[in-house]
Amino acid sequence: MPSNSIKASLSAARIGTYENILGGPAGAQQTEKALRLYMWNAQVSAAFFVPLHVCEVIMRNAISEVLETVYGTRWPWSIGFERSLPIPPHGYKPKDDLINGRRNQPTTGKVIPELKFVFWQKLLTGRFDTRLWNNNMMTVFPHAAAQGMTVAQLRQSLYNDLETVRKLRNRIAHHEPIISRNLEDDFATIKRIIRYRCQHSLEWMLNNQMLLPLLTLKPN
Repeated sequence: MPSNSIKASLSAARIGTYENILGGPAGAQQTEKALRLYMWNAQVSAAFFVPLHVCEVIMRNAISEVLETVYGTRWPWSIGFERSLPIPPHGYKPKDDLINGRRNQPTTGKVIPELKFVFWQKLLTGRFDTRLWNNNMMTVFPHAAAQGMTVAQLRQSLYNDLETVRKLRNRIAHHEPIISRNLEDDFATIKRIIRYRCQHSLEWMLNNQMLLPLLTLKPN
């Protein structure tokens, strides 16, 4: 295999990351091993998109359901909701995301996928406990009650889990290595979020994913 040509096409720095992970002396054989590890990383990353897809859609629909309960079916255009969003001095601004997301969109259903992943995560902070979560958390995440957590504890747990998912999702989207992560733990986090919302959806995802077989095929 012309490994040096492939390495040059993908960039020596990129493949060098995998060579460094493997350790050992430099050379064509080492590069071939690194390319096998690189391809495995790419295949696992692709396989993660199915559980990530289900997790993200379920989560944002659950939060949208709460927003609809509190602010009505057209919650993206609710002035009350818009005013409830924080206005940080720098960094991500959910209000701007909302305004941009609803622009030229006719329905709430069309707005939902326009909003960034972090938009939904930021709604799981303590400032929204009274407005959104105290009365609605266990309704939209009915299977979380068995964990024995308070609403605030569950809300924080979901926030933390979404942070894990967001970081994984971003690394995959930018074609970065995920092999240094505990991928079994990442998958467990995704499953936990889905389970809180719908056990049947979790079973459906598990029956249709290709991630678990790939995790067993990691090159030595």
